[in-house]
Amino acid sequence: MTLSPYPVVKLKPKADARAIRHGAPWVFSDELVLDRRTRALEPGTIAVLADGERQEMALVAITPASRITCRILDRDPAARIDAEWLRRRIATAMAMREHLYDAPFYRLVHAEADGLPGMVIDRFGDTAVVQPNAAWADRLMPEITAVLQEMGIANIVRNGSGRTRSLEGLEEFIRVEAGAVEGPVPVPMNGATYMADLLGGQKTGLFYDQRPNHAFAARLGRGGSVLDVFSHVGGFALAALAQGATEALAVDGSAPALELAEQGARESGLADRFTTRKGDAFDEMTALAEEGRKFDLVVCDPPAFAPGKKSLEAGLRAYERVARLAAGLVAPGGYLVLCSCSHAADLARFRQASTRGIGRGGRLGQLIHTGFAGPDHPMHPQLAESGYLKALFYRLDG
Repeated sequence: MTLSPYPVVKLKPKADARAIRHGAPWVFSDELVLDRRTRALEPGTIAVLADGERQEMALVAITPASRITCRILDRDPAARIDAEWLRRRIATAMAMREHLYDAPFYRLVHAEADGLPGMVIDRFGDTAVVQPNAAWADRLMPEITAVLQEMGIANIVRNGSGRTRSLEGLEEFIRVEAGAVEGPVPVPMNGATYMADLLGGQKTGLFYDQRPNHAFAARLGRGGSVLDVFSHVGGFALAALAQGATEALAVDGSAPALELAEQGARESGLADRFTTRKGDAFDEMTALAEEGRKFDLVVCDPPAFAPGKKSLEAGLRAYERVARLAAGLVAPGGYLVLCSCSHAADLARFRQASTRGIGRGGRLGQLIHTGFAGPDHPMHPQLAESGYLKALFYRLDG
């Protein structure tokens, strides 16, 4: 028998070991025996998880100071977490994406749902942006970089930003780990070309998760005018123009994001029908209403107003306010799309807040479609947080 090279951490006797055996991906601090030895482990240490009977259950990555103390890496306690292990996991994720998409532009790894907890990789052709949001992944970044290069991805960016890293005790920075990245990267999607800033943009530079919702909204916008609020780099607006919208106005608070949207419009040959307004989304929607503006399709895709339970009620009020202001800008018989990326606001609560806001805006309508993230953002069936994105498509009356 070969002794494991990893330390052992133990569940408390009353912890629900069955949930972990049945696929739960996390172990919380109140479920573990956090003795002095366990607390002394470095964040990102690989360990063997044992149940209250000392039976080995899985390999985990441990961060003793985090509420999510252990992330399940492998259900086989005898596995080894090394470059070959990473190669198998990433290759499996890539094979599914290559089956789904004709071009190499997609989310390559979606954290727990792809068996690589706390790590996100977005692919932009021969460039990848890695977000190692968990300490174990950050420690293995050299191996991750090497594996991606073996797979034909020449340029690797480490995006070490975001509040999750601080919870893991990690510093924040963005840097090129391999190859070179110069300027925004063009990304073909839904008939348009988007410009992704991989070194200074939001998240990894582009939101692939909205791809199917961009496409559905674009069908609704054919032959009409479009307002894209919280537009970032023009996600909904450019897709709608590519599918035959007559004009599109993008509103965002970020001048760099709007500049990228304008560059994308030029690259797509759509600049003559595309305009932008920089400013606070709530203020701009109020101003557009005062100007008497109406649009055949209005889309609002705000940042996460409810990133956690503590902000849920305030977030729901913000979503309601968005719906109220946006509803007044929709032409009779037009369409309204409302999005949320807040995992704390589940679909039912978000739909309730949105529908209430539409009513407060003096409008009634039909809910014709509910959209979610694309298949390159798979859900972990036992992790509600992995199904964070919701998009509600309404047709409003006169």
